[in-house]
Amino acid sequence: MKPLDPRLLRQARAARGYVALTAALGFLTAALVVAQAILLAAVLAPAVQGTASLDDVARPLGLLAAVVVARAATSWAQERFALRAATRTVAELREQVVAHAAALGPRWLASGRGPEVATLATRGLDALEPYLVRYLPQLLLAATVTPAALALVLGLDWVSAVVIAVTIPLVPLFMVLVGQLTQGTSERRLVVMQRLGAQVLDLLAGLPTLLALGRARGPERRVRALGDANRRATMGTLRVAFLSGMVLELLTTLSVAVVAVGVGLRLVHGGMDLEPAIAVLVLAPEVYLPLRQVGTHFHASTDGIAAAHQAFAVLDEPAPETGRRPAPRLAGSTLTLAGVGVRAGERDVLAPAGLDLVLRVGDGSPGRGGDAARVPGGRVVALTGTSGAGKTTATLVLLGLVRPDHGTVTWTSSDGVRVPLDEIDPTTYWPQVAWLPQRPTLPPGTLREAVTDGRDVDETTLARASATAGLDDVVAGLPHGWDTPVGRGGTGLSVGQRQRAALAAALLGDPARTPLVVLDEPTAHLDARGEQVVLDAVRTWRDQGRTVVVVAHRTSLVRAADEVVDVAAAGTADALTVHRTEAAA
Repeated sequence: MKPLDPRLLRQARAARGYVALTAALGFLTAALVVAQAILLAAVLAPAVQGTASLDDVARPLGLLAAVVVARAATSWAQERFALRAATRTVAELREQVVAHAAALGPRWLASGRGPEVATLATRGLDALEPYLVRYLPQLLLAATVTPAALALVLGLDWVSAVVIAVTIPLVPLFMVLVGQLTQGTSERRLVVMQRLGAQVLDLLAGLPTLLALGRARGPERRVRALGDANRRATMGTLRVAFLSGMVLELLTTLSVAVVAVGVGLRLVHGGMDLEPAIAVLVLAPEVYLPLRQVGTHFHASTDGIAAAHQAFAVLDEPAPETGRRPAPRLAGSTLTLAGVGVRAGERDVLAPAGLDLVLRVGDGSPGRGGDAARVPGGRVVALTGTSGAGKTTATLVLLGLVRPDHGTVTWTSSDGVRVPLDEIDPTTYWPQVAWLPQRPTLPPGTLREAVTDGRDVDETTLARASATAGLDDVVAGLPHGWDTPVGRGGTGLSVGQRQRAALAAALLGDPARTPLVVLDEPTAHLDARGEQVVLDAVRTWRDQGRTVVVVAHRTSLVRAADEVVDVAAAGTADALTVHRTEAAA
């Protein structure tokens, strides 16, 4: 990353005003540094020589006190606004990374980037704060204070100015040398941290399965090894930072000492007056200080710079274009999947392959029958097939979360207007669909808030929905009932309890507003009683006139369906050949 990457200003609006404010404060600091040196020399020189009384130096002494106070206030303002801007900038980047990763879709996240994005959007981008709070202000001070102080030294003593001009390029030279080494170490540390985060997330997600199989003790060695690698990478970064900091301190100290020796010798031989000598001695450390601080804080910001690199890499990923047409009313419309095929990861397989489905969405009233080739409102469609055939992917295509590699998905409104699904704004489409994935997530808050989604639901309706979903027994066993706090994603509830809460939330939905219900293996984590709960919920939705699309493995769900669609996978070449043959016929 460049010292001030333009992409940071483009992506984070909070950083733009902050950079402008920091530049203005940098110019003010440069003026105060120059004024402080001149006034300090004007006060000390007469006092040392004994040529002035206290009344003579009272005015410059008062001005010096004012300058010191102004410089302290400037530093305070810089620190305060830096912390605010850093918080806002990190929040903006985090929001953009998460939103763009979601726009890239489940297939991109499933390619192994999901855990990396999770680590980057949490701990990774937090490391950007030292860059904005410490490194960037010192960088701008080096561009303002150093030239201003050097210009004043040149006006006071050209010999000292030459010494500073010769030695000062050594500081950035050493900064570049040690900075490159530190940046590489930080990038490796971020990669190790992301691997550790991905390993821990996978372990937590699969912990119930590992416990059931008696393999819960196995992955701990891998996590411990990644933790040790992260520790070694962190210590390596700190080691380089401390050593490079010592080099910069030694270099600047020797440079100031050379200036001081030259000034002292000329004072002894009478070749220089005391007042400019004091001013030069005060200004010499100020010339080197911003550059020295840049080198010191650069090492504290390298983790953030590496994280910003990866954030920009995610944002640079081309996202599929999404339509901007508002979605028509879903009730009474028809969704048509024609020859839909989706490539399964990097394999030469389409799952599903050549899927054809005409899905007529219910209108919120009980179905009245219809053409056998269509699915009337108030009916249940079951997607079946072997494991890996692409049943879940088919539902993601239906929801507009995955764009098919082959085939088309068309939305025909109730008045006969045909629109490709990928041209419709998903934010106007998704509110009309109730989706229950295999592992539903719940918003944080109380259980009542998670189920009602902030809607005003009377107790009778809530009790009826919770009884149908089997949530009433769960509520009765919780310490605070409906007021039991639920963490983000449903933390505090088991997978089965989350499914029942999600079922109850879907049952509370208005059939006219959410006429389509999509279920992805809803009985996967439930026992026989939980399976019966799902069956009751599916029948309730059908009775409400909704269309239910369910990925079914168990026989009970298949038997409850009005139509069964077999989903199959095939090799890419075979699937395309069959599809072309059918199209030609």
